[in-house]
Amino acid sequence: MINNLINKEHNMSENIDFCEVCLDDRAYTIKEEETIEYARGKEIKYIKKQAYCTECHNPMYIGKINDENLEVLYSKIREVDNIINIEQIKEILEKYSIGKRPLSSLLGWGELTITRYLDGDIPTKSYSDTLKLILEDVNKMSEILENNKSKISEVAYRKCRNRIEELKKSELAISADESNEHKIDNVAINIIRKCGEITPLALQKLLYYSQAFYKLFTGDYLFDNDCEAWIHGPVYRCIYDRYKCFGRGQIEINDSDEILLDEIEDYIVGCVVRYFGCYSGKILEEMTHSEMPWILTRRGLKKDVGCNRIIEKEFIDTYFKNVKDKYKLISIDDIKEYSTTLFNSIN
Repeated sequence: MINNLINKEHNMSENIDFCEVCLDDRAYTIKEEETIEYARGKEIKYIKKQAYCTECHNPMYIGKINDENLEVLYSKIREVDNIINIEQIKEILEKYSIGKRPLSSLLGWGELTITRYLDGDIPTKSYSDTLKLILEDVNKMSEILENNKSKISEVAYRKCRNRIEELKKSELAISADESNEHKIDNVAINIIRKCGEITPLALQKLLYYSQAFYKLFTGDYLFDNDCEAWIHGPVYRCIYDRYKCFGRGQIEINDSDEILLDEIEDYIVGCVVRYFGCYSGKILEEMTHSEMPWILTRRGLKKDVGCNRIIEKEFIDTYFKNVKDKYKLISIDDIKEYSTTLFNSIN
């Protein structure tokens, strides 16, 4: 062991314990020393506390200080070897509603293995990796549970099985939410590529019409996001934030950006681009200004007053159902007549 004294000493004369050299109770001071020890074939550096007798100045053994040093050393060993910690092991037990002994048995270890780890013993690297795997991967835990269910009680099995099913459902819900979050981005990229050249202003309006007509012809929303009734028409804030750096210029994107739309989605967005994307951003803005969803949402406001009021999806749905009836829209290609009429009405 190599000890390098650090110039940091705590005067703690009120601390008293038995000195084995003086053979009597003595006051002691504590010094912090940089120490190197070898564990698991590796050099471990850490700051160790050492008590010294104020009479003979020899080192003293103090139980609570020794425990603190071991805790620091074990923590460093875990850090160096990337070993799972006690809190993570507790998280496994809570996550899967399983006890210490049943978990040990499922993993094919001794019944008291998990108990020992929770008491401070350090797992081997392979055991640690297994625990980390099941902490992160519900499917792996499910596989282990099914393969080794005969090793635990029926009650423990059912409790863990039910919890795993809950976790899987939760993961599916999160996955769906994440997919919905990115859907509007994929639609935006699809529009940008189909147009070739498009400004942020025009993109917002084509997103608006894509959402409206997709809902009209399929009964489902193309994406979950709501738009706001800004001065320049309907705006999806997340898309505004993403492309506002282009100002009034043309949007540029990387060819590597993915487009994850199915055949129907792609076709409807393509029709919107074909029949509305032929107009400039300012024309599209005027078109949306003439429609009831934007007008109703901004009721009581002057045209030049900003607001973040959400254009309710119900307003949009009702308005475009009326459009469908008025223009006898049978298929998505029939929206051409509506776009032409709208354009003529503002000119």
